[in-house]
Amino acid sequence: MIPQHAKPVAAWLFSICALIFFMVVLGGVTRLTESGLSMVNWHPVTGWLPPLDAETWEAVFADYRQSPEYHKVNAGMTVDEFKSIFWLEYLHRLMGRMIGIVFFVPMAVFTFKGFIKGALLWKVTGLFVLGALQGVLGWYMVKSGLVDRPDVSQYRLAAHLGLALVIFAAVLWVALGLLKPVPDVPADGEQVSRRFGRAAWALLGLISVTIVSGAFVAGLDAGHVYNTFPLMDGDLIPDGLGDMSPPYLNIFENVMTVQFDHRVLAITVLLSVAVFWWRAGRAGLADSQRLAAQVLGAVVVVQLGLGISTLLLVVPISLAALHQAGAVILLGVNVWLVHEFRSGPASGEAP
Repeated sequence: MIPQHAKPVAAWLFSICALIFFMVVLGGVTRLTESGLSMVNWHPVTGWLPPLDAETWEAVFADYRQSPEYHKVNAGMTVDEFKSIFWLEYLHRLMGRMIGIVFFVPMAVFTFKGFIKGALLWKVTGLFVLGALQGVLGWYMVKSGLVDRPDVSQYRLAAHLGLALVIFAAVLWVALGLLKPVPDVPADGEQVSRRFGRAAWALLGLISVTIVSGAFVAGLDAGHVYNTFPLMDGDLIPDGLGDMSPPYLNIFENVMTVQFDHRVLAITVLLSVAVFWWRAGRAGLADSQRLAAQVLGAVVVVQLGLGISTLLLVVPISLAALHQAGAVILLGVNVWLVHEFRSGPASGEAP
């Protein structure tokens, strides 16, 4: 029996998940349009309003003209051209602030009413702190592109995306636990559920690594080269994968290796999910468990298709944004799958 006051708390958390999803996609579009370095200052408390008059626009543009991106990429840009890259970054930062408000205000109200208390209060407080740290990490990422090289560090980009997805997954997990505090028991028993649960966790780890590897692809603009599939530079395993020294740098800084790794990981995800889906169809699972496996199988096929299309068409913004959106959806479905196969009470059980 779900306590009545658990439903509005869960609905609030699901709305936070939706906002984080759109925030991640907007961040991807900001990256794809090279708009992320247009705001060279960060005012976390006072920076709510955009420039509202010509004088303010000129002041903001003057700050931008001191940045390496202006000197090395956009020299001679007019203030009207600057506005075209400013707005996406402004909206991205504004949405981050809005998520903070949409999280904090209902949390305070629900806590005052007694809907959130005990362990659940500690969980949502921790999530709020993580959200604040994400804002700091975002500025840390932007700063890497304001020094010498007019591009953000792929390491900081991957960390920024990774933390966003950790928050998304954690919020989703707590929300699911509120609506389903006790897991279904499959017809074949709890031992089968535990075995599939371990496999679902393994899939979650694999998918998470694949998404982070995609951040390195984005950070190095690696999708703009080797735009064939399945061959890469004319071979299944191209020459040059380990040209950098020390060797471990190839994983993070060699454009060829970074794209190759992402391809291999994506195919491994597809095959692993296919095996899981096939085994789930033959086991006596609960209906909700089987449904989660089926949805995961469908989403991974669509996601792989989006990734291949994005590569072959040399990263059109619309397809690349859909591919990033698909990554978040795939992660979310996998979290749901893990939640269905958990044993015992959920970690986000109803208060």
